[in-house]
Amino acid sequence: MSAQQWSRRSFLEMGIGATTALSWRRVTAESAALASLSIKQASDLLRRRRASPVDLTKACLERIDKFNAALNAFVTVTSDEALATAREMESEQRRGKWRGVLHGIPVALKDNIDTRGVRTTAASELFKDRVPTEDADVVRRLRNAGAIFVGKLNLHEFAYGGTSAVSYFGAVHNPWALTRVPGGSSGGSAAAVAADLCFAALGTDSAGSVRNPASFCGVVGLKATYGRVSNRGVVPLSWTHDHVGALCKTVEDAALMLNAIAGYDQEDPTTLDVPVNDYGREMRLPVSRLRVGVPRDSFFENVDSEVANAVAEALTVIKRLTASVVDVQIPAGGLRSSGVYANVRGPEAYTYHAPFLAKSPDKYQAPTRAALEAFADMKVAVYAQARRDVDLLRREIPRTFSQVDVLVTPTMVAEPVLIADSARDNSVDWRNTVPFNTFGLPAISVPCGVSRAGLPVGLQIAGPHFGESRVLALARAFEQQIGSRRRPSLA
Repeated sequence: MSAQQWSRRSFLEMGIGATTALSWRRVTAESAALASLSIKQASDLLRRRRASPVDLTKACLERIDKFNAALNAFVTVTSDEALATAREMESEQRRGKWRGVLHGIPVALKDNIDTRGVRTTAASELFKDRVPTEDADVVRRLRNAGAIFVGKLNLHEFAYGGTSAVSYFGAVHNPWALTRVPGGSSGGSAAAVAADLCFAALGTDSAGSVRNPASFCGVVGLKATYGRVSNRGVVPLSWTHDHVGALCKTVEDAALMLNAIAGYDQEDPTTLDVPVNDYGREMRLPVSRLRVGVPRDSFFENVDSEVANAVAEALTVIKRLTASVVDVQIPAGGLRSSGVYANVRGPEAYTYHAPFLAKSPDKYQAPTRAALEAFADMKVAVYAQARRDVDLLRREIPRTFSQVDVLVTPTMVAEPVLIADSARDNSVDWRNTVPFNTFGLPAISVPCGVSRAGLPVGLQIAGPHFGESRVLALARAFEQQIGSRRRPSLA
């Protein structure tokens, strides 16, 4: 039986107990099988004492040691800290303390999310030695939930791009095809989850930077409503569009991660004081009454045939699951082509980086520096009008949801490009993900097929403000229909 064929039942039959810890270097097959589990499956094993937090952590660290050289997903691996935390979580469990489903689960963090005492580089030479003194709010929440951090993940420098090929630490490689980009900017996060180097990862999403790599790497990527999750302690790209999100193996795992990181943060002016739902429970709500909207005019034009075929098949499944599937239109001002998004993101990014660019321009990768400096002379009036337009669009988009309950589109319109071709300005087309950052809507990417070239295709589901539950419910129902997740051969 291969490691990929091992199931949770196999582990229960093996009877791995807390007193029979795995030998890290010796039991490779068992470690691979442990690392392949979902958060929920792994948590169930821990609760039954069929495995320990140390077992799970060693399994992930072994895979990082084996595969990271090829993937370049991690900037920093925190082995000692992870094992120390794993032992602490194991000790707590023995004393009867259980923090919840993330207790003892190894996860990783995009390297623009601050971690106290561990460098946070944003994949830039500028920050290569930067060591924060405080955790980001999402890190604090995950620590409180009992998660174990195995390291910091590579990204497109300062999150300003969609390939993750532009990084001081070198390009991230897609585990499905090492010559191709994993997407970005959270490329390391998606690659690490796809290759089972961690059970889940946090990323950030300002134009699609969670959903884009989720689609390209065949995993689940969720960003919640703008204001649902705190951005405090995250190196910013665009204050108006930034979201922290989760990359996971299953929709259920994404719901569990959102449960942990969501909530009001009084110190972050972008967050909203809205009660947090139990997403792990509400994703089980029936979807038979959901009305699905498909914005064909703006999201399906000039889509790669392989992507179009996979999404068409996915919509056939969704038609069987839901009450109706109808064509809809969304406000044109929210589309990337309108210029509203760029005229907000660009000036905000430049404003943050201006002092660093003035002092150390040579410490930026050339494409990042050029992208930032392009907005150095933008007129204040252009930015002010665009920022006002965002506010108006976020008030206008709820009208769309008077007709439908969710929207469904392709996540990306084409397959991931070769790393060698990634320097082209149009190497990644963001047009299907950007609108949901402008509108501030919750959106998820779930795998919906594999192309003839063996590359994953993602389906995007979006909902109204604070409509995460219905988005997760449809995503989970669809996931259950298409079966268990496929893994890259690397894993």
